[in-house]
Amino acid sequence: MINVSKIYMPNKAKFMKYVEGIYDSGWLTNNGPLVQELEKQLEEYLGVKNLLVVANGTIGLQLAYLTLGITGEAITSPFSFVSTTSSLVAEHIRPVFTDIDKDTFNLDPSKIEEGITDKTTAIVPVHVFGTACDVDAIDAIAAKHKLKVIYDAAHTFGVKYDGKALLGRGDISMISFHATKFFHTIEGGAIVIKDDALYEKAKIIRNYGIDGEDSVGMAGINAKMNEFEAAMGLCNLTEIDNILIERKQMYEYYTKHLEGYVQFQKMNEQSTQSYSYICILLKTEDEMKAVRSALNEENVFPRQYFSPSLDTLDFVGEQKIMEVSRDIASRILVLPLHSNVQKLVCDVIIKTVSQSLEKSEK
Repeated sequence: MINVSKIYMPNKAKFMKYVEGIYDSGWLTNNGPLVQELEKQLEEYLGVKNLLVVANGTIGLQLAYLTLGITGEAITSPFSFVSTTSSLVAEHIRPVFTDIDKDTFNLDPSKIEEGITDKTTAIVPVHVFGTACDVDAIDAIAAKHKLKVIYDAAHTFGVKYDGKALLGRGDISMISFHATKFFHTIEGGAIVIKDDALYEKAKIIRNYGIDGEDSVGMAGINAKMNEFEAAMGLCNLTEIDNILIERKQMYEYYTKHLEGYVQFQKMNEQSTQSYSYICILLKTEDEMKAVRSALNEENVFPRQYFSPSLDTLDFVGEQKIMEVSRDIASRILVLPLHSNVQKLVCDVIIKTVSQSLEKSEK
């Protein structure tokens, strides 16, 4: 069975050495030495400052909203994993969707201002599949309307925009380290904070609002990462360059051999790629279903990320119909891209997709 993702497991002996150290110290959580070391190494590798690791990406977004004091409404994307929206709802912020660009699948900047009201306090764009949003346009809109920007950058590990870390854009960016990501800490994530004072505030909120041995300075949450997860991250970070090379090769192999058969996501020319996912867009929903069925027969199981379009969910309240998002969600497939997908498997997938499409055209 070939799925879209497969958990990457680093060298076992390397991980167990960290585990032995955890047992020796007895320090399991509460900003332990491995968490501190992971934050330091990630800042250096990613080229950012003020990075805080957290228990998971969703709570990282919630921590960002609390740190920035977001209330009322926030403009966000209907084409994303559900946690982008759920994190807003959990903090009693009303998500207001504006539609996406049909080629990049990211928020269409020309439509954002349509959703802004006197209750809007933030924009929460998503770098979909690791492809950078038009951050210059979005940041300009935010400045014009005095709004905060929190980027859901879950898929953007190592991505640079105009030569600088994409994670440095906006007021806060969140990146996911979930086990399905090519860099992971089992569960986990991180937020990157532009303002130094807000960084100090976020550290306090992350730990229940405790700001001293016998002092609670503000309302907080428990968003801490533990030492075992940090150990996994430290192991994976030593192997990340080889992982990225392998994924880039597979991504380019897919695109080379499927070009002309399917539509690919348009990349931002000002940014590098993360190679987090390889998605294909079919002409119709029926065509997508036929390709998916053909792949299933070969024991390959692509996913329809991101479906359903989030504006269709009951718990988000009344929303305008996001026509582009709904259309893309109905005919997209994400193909397997991980270390278990060898060239032979890629060839089977490519052949199956191309033959299915050729058959449907006859």
